[in-house]
Amino acid sequence: MRRPRPLARPLAEFLDVCLSPSLAAQGFATSDIIMAWPDIVGERLSAFTQPLKIEWKRKAPHADPETRPDPATLVIRVESAFALELQHQAPTIIDRVNTYYGWRCIGKLVLKQGPVRRVEKKRPAPRALTPVEREKVDRAVQPIEEESLKAALDRLGQAIVSAGSRTKA
Repeated sequence: MRRPRPLARPLAEFLDVCLSPSLAAQGFATSDIIMAWPDIVGERLSAFTQPLKIEWKRKAPHADPETRPDPATLVIRVESAFALELQHQAPTIIDRVNTYYGWRCIGKLVLKQGPVRRVEKKRPAPRALTPVEREKVDRAVQPIEEESLKAALDRLGQAIVSAGSRTKA
């Protein structure tokens, strides 16, 4: 009797479980602010910034455990060229983070200048050429005698035709 194979599970299900200890050490409850950073601050700013940690104030030993903690400090790494811009946009970013979480969890930003890790976006694969389009590219590069130049121009022609050039010849 064969046992059923366990179903494959998405890697995203394990992300918070695996990263929780290191995220907790940086003050993050989960990875959601890191993953949603481009949505919170916008694509442009997210390319030059990244959240490093959230510094929470210590609760007094006699404080009621049911009360919300005081607003925390969000530490953000920013490339030096954008530090001044981010400083001017600090109130807006604080509002956006608090709106994302649904409560006033961040009260202040601290900027640390330094290089930001960039995630390369994958480009969509070019569409396959139709036989007519393929023939058109072949005719265009056919007179070229040097093979390396011909191959390079063929790749360029395929990219231009598959992208759908705006000017019709």
